[in-house]
Amino acid sequence: MKLKKEAFFYEKLENNRVKCYLCPHGCNIREGNIGICRVRKNDNGKLYTLNYGQITSYAYDPIEKKPLYHFYPGKNIFSIGSFGCNLKCSFCQNWQIAHETPPAQWAKPKDLITLANRNNSIGIAYTYNEPSIWYEFVLETANEAKKNNLKNVLVTNGYIQEEPLKKLLPYIDAMNIDVKSFSNKYYKELCGGELEPVLRTVEIANKSVLVEITTLIVQDENDDLENLEKLFKWISSIDKEIPLHLTRYYPSYKLKNEATKIETIVKAKDIAKKYLDYVYIGNVWGVDRNTYCPNCKALIVDRTTEGKVVDLEGEKCKECGYKINIVN
Repeated sequence: MKLKKEAFFYEKLENNRVKCYLCPHGCNIREGNIGICRVRKNDNGKLYTLNYGQITSYAYDPIEKKPLYHFYPGKNIFSIGSFGCNLKCSFCQNWQIAHETPPAQWAKPKDLITLANRNNSIGIAYTYNEPSIWYEFVLETANEAKKNNLKNVLVTNGYIQEEPLKKLLPYIDAMNIDVKSFSNKYYKELCGGELEPVLRTVEIANKSVLVEITTLIVQDENDDLENLEKLFKWISSIDKEIPLHLTRYYPSYKLKNEATKIETIVKAKDIAKKYLDYVYIGNVWGVDRNTYCPNCKALIVDRTTEGKVVDLEGEKCKECGYKINIVN
């Protein structure tokens, strides 16, 4: 089943064209055509969303897989995704649903609320493909989740305009935002987008919800330590308590560079720790994933097995009283 749903955030133009204002691309779409994201279509001078209620992927995941390390550690969350994306990253890890049109199942928001209440799940994570271009369905489902005392999490590339972002944020509890590089050239050449809108999303979201950032370090592309240090400084200027995940790239989709050298990621973490309180390494086996108090170095969350909070009293470290940026 497919529901024809008129899209939000667009303007009707002459000659049956429409202009979409959901993301920074601002697609000007002719009659019968679709936007860059592939899920918003001009049908007779109106813009419709093509992926409303279309579920291509779902699972009950540990919250740490999003990755979110500072939001209800050790809990499960019901993860869902659709298809489409408004960036064209040549290294996309989920290209089968982001850039293809896989089989999908129809679901209503209330169906997902029922599922999100099972398996000790704390709520819903909108993930796998880019949730912002699934906007109408995410907004409606997140509203229903809130009414049912469930949490809402976005795992997003952050490529969204300010108005739709601000309309969605009251329903969101936490976000993991990809900041793929601190280079606009990198965004243009490898991702088909621009850096500045993503930085703006981080700034706006961090005022309202718990934000964590992921940077995939790609061998020979964005692994320059000087540029990475600029990113770390910028994050610190927003909030040094934002958790940062430095993730190892493996060859995927169109990009066949070798896997990122582990020593590069370790060096990047060492630099990041000069500016940020919480830095983690992802996609590398055997690394320390625990959370420690930035002040006294006491173990706060033990992730050797699962995310077990071991030394937190309210929002503070039991050992020294330092406020820890964890929602628990």
